[in-house]
Amino acid sequence: MSWLIILILLLGGLILLLIELLVVPGTTVVGIVGFVLMSVGIWQSYVEYGWIWGSVILLITLVISLGGLYYSLRSNTWNKAMLKTSIDSKVNTEAIALTVGTEGLTTSIINPMGKAIFNNKFYEVSSYGEFIETDKDVKIVEIDGNKIFISLNA
Repeated sequence: MSWLIILILLLGGLILLLIELLVVPGTTVVGIVGFVLMSVGIWQSYVEYGWIWGSVILLITLVISLGGLYYSLRSNTWNKAMLKTSIDSKVNTEAIALTVGTEGLTTSIINPMGKAIFNNKFYEVSSYGEFIETDKDVKIVEIDGNKIFISLNA
């Protein structure tokens, strides 16, 4: 096995381990495959080039892996990748203006939640478990806080 194949195995394994650490949560196939690729690369270096070069490759791989682990676990690294925005919006803040019996039209499938339009404004609505298709006439049967419950207008 040539140096190029051993290098590809080691780099591929290292990349998969970094993806496991930074992107894919938990212990998954990505991390296991990365570890296996690195192990095969180190084992092949022992088989092909003897214990001296195998040990050198093992030490270099350990140093690079531990360096990557140290760099990824520094708090400054995670601060760069962290999402720092928050959502402050609210749903149906104008629902109080509606009353039971107000008629409207569904703008999406209600199964059991979706959107409907009442008095030329869009609202998030719920049904009592029934499936209501788009563009159906509906009426409000209950308003509980900011939740609007609808049924088909018969």
